[in-house]
Amino acid sequence: MQRESGEDLKGFPIGKGETDSWRAHRSEAGSPTSRRVDLGDDYDPHEFRQVPNPTNDLETLFHLLRLGLGTGILAMPQAFAKAGLVTGIISTICVAALVTHCLQVLIRAQYGACKAQRVPLMSYPEAARVTFNLGPKALRPFGGPSAVAIDFFLITYQLGVCCVYIVFVADNVKKLCDPHFVASVEMHMLFQLPVLIALNMIPNLKMLAPFSGAANLATFTSLCIVIYFLLTMERSTEPLDLWGSLATFPLFFGTIVFALTAVGVVVAVENNMKTPKSFGRPCGVLHIGMGVVTTLFIAIGYIGYIFCVSECRDVVTLDLPPGAPTTVAIILYVFAIFISYGLHCFVPVDMLWNEYILPRMQGASKARLKCCEISLRVGLGILTFVVAVMVPRLGLFISLFGALCLSALGFCFPALMETCLWYPRPPGTARTLMFLKDSFLFVVGIIGLVSGTYSALLGIIQSFQ
Repeated sequence: MQRESGEDLKGFPIGKGETDSWRAHRSEAGSPTSRRVDLGDDYDPHEFRQVPNPTNDLETLFHLLRLGLGTGILAMPQAFAKAGLVTGIISTICVAALVTHCLQVLIRAQYGACKAQRVPLMSYPEAARVTFNLGPKALRPFGGPSAVAIDFFLITYQLGVCCVYIVFVADNVKKLCDPHFVASVEMHMLFQLPVLIALNMIPNLKMLAPFSGAANLATFTSLCIVIYFLLTMERSTEPLDLWGSLATFPLFFGTIVFALTAVGVVVAVENNMKTPKSFGRPCGVLHIGMGVVTTLFIAIGYIGYIFCVSECRDVVTLDLPPGAPTTVAIILYVFAIFISYGLHCFVPVDMLWNEYILPRMQGASKARLKCCEISLRVGLGILTFVVAVMVPRLGLFISLFGALCLSALGFCFPALMETCLWYPRPPGTARTLMFLKDSFLFVVGIIGLVSGTYSALLGIIQSFQ
């Protein structure tokens, strides 16, 4: 069986992962018949998935490591300063386990939605709409709004990551350049803009894989240098805070969730895999990638906090003493973050273009379509630059976007989607336990969203005052 409209896919199937048969289902997704689809039939969406330029397991692992080893890992010492040393280690392990499980829940829910509608591929928002329509009557009216909300959170989060990357690069380049010539952070952001827009023009994940591989190599080298310095230099004599404060813990939660959860791109790389069954296996791409990332997070957070204690800055590279090795570490990490901009901005570009703009331009000439697509890519690059200039508070930025967007995307919606998929099954112990587990994940997401967003917004306001 061939994908019915494989030519429809342009580049990458996060927002455009629909077939003609799936579009036909959309009008009847709210009908009783569509809700009674047998989720236990022998249709396997993975067997019929065909995507242009699919990535292999190694390329997918490169992307996953690139997502985890962003600016968030360098903010871990400051996060440990907010949570306390012991609390930070335990909480990082717990949050990493929860995030990994929620990503598995989301991937399984998407698979269940595809199975229910007998289509090979479906985007996160469309999967939410379908699963809500399979669930309790009280949730069915929220199928459409949930898809819109997920689109909003995904786009906001991914553009927020891009803003954080711009601020990070500008802060560190300024530190390197100040001894030679002094320019404002905003000017360093402006210098980046043309190259960032050029990275935005890369059309698919296959072409981005070499960039992710190079960025990962630079990241690991840089982190080795950072760890060496933190272990060999004189540590702070300030007493360590082992348990932290409840008032500042939400900022830690927002930081760690931001750093560990790149929901939109994780879903995207799984959708684009050549062998998607290997993604969530016990020793598959997801577990290997999350295991490596979590270990490095704890190492950097622990060592960095012992080194600077309460004086930890937004990113640990800003705390290192001047010198050639520090300069090399900063240059390597700046390079890695800089070229990762295209990976994160790819998702909002693809979603906005394929979900909202392209459907409204039916009949337009190829030249006009190309012009509009280029304008979108350039416009989003300029937008992230403007927002980064307006709010250059990197640590608070990380906490805000982590708490606001990823609590909903990474915890709340996957839990609701799994609940809706299990709802048609006969009552029993397994169903009850699943509902209790998903309720717990939903509550964790809501608490993180409310408390983390409030703390981050309060911190941003106070920082300007």
